[in-house]
Amino acid sequence: MPQVTKEGKYIFGWSVIKEDYTLNIPSMAMEEYEMVKEDKVFIFSGSKSTGGFCVTRKGLLKNSKLRGILYDNPRLMNYELKEGELIKYKGRSYAYLNINDGEIKISKDMIDKLDLKSGDKLLSIRSSDIAFTMGLKGQLIERAKNYEGYIEVY
Repeated sequence: MPQVTKEGKYIFGWSVIKEDYTLNIPSMAMEEYEMVKEDKVFIFSGSKSTGGFCVTRKGLLKNSKLRGILYDNPRLMNYELKEGELIKYKGRSYAYLNINDGEIKISKDMIDKLDLKSGDKLLSIRSSDIAFTMGLKGQLIERAKNYEGYIEVY
């Protein structure tokens, strides 16, 4: 797992949003966050500086310091919303998506609201023990673009 800056954050790889709005989660992120334990993931809007979105699963989120996201939004927690339907909560947008063999399909609504488009290359970044980030812009993404080592593309 490369680090694009000395003592910086670890990255898992690049994921490209395909024309049908699907993308593959890097296998190392799938393993580290044990995504195969569940068939759905939660997506929430990324920071203003990095853009994109963060990815987690119920088992990680419901027992974390961020569990209020689920308990204050039971329709999200119980997957009662339409898949990919974003809801606002404390300044961020949240949705769930099905995941199958490491592939997710982002809804058109999510693409628009998260300021994404097909062809975007997102950098998968280890963010915390709760979620990883699929970043679109910012200093770390620029460093990864100029990184001389190998970063796998999914």
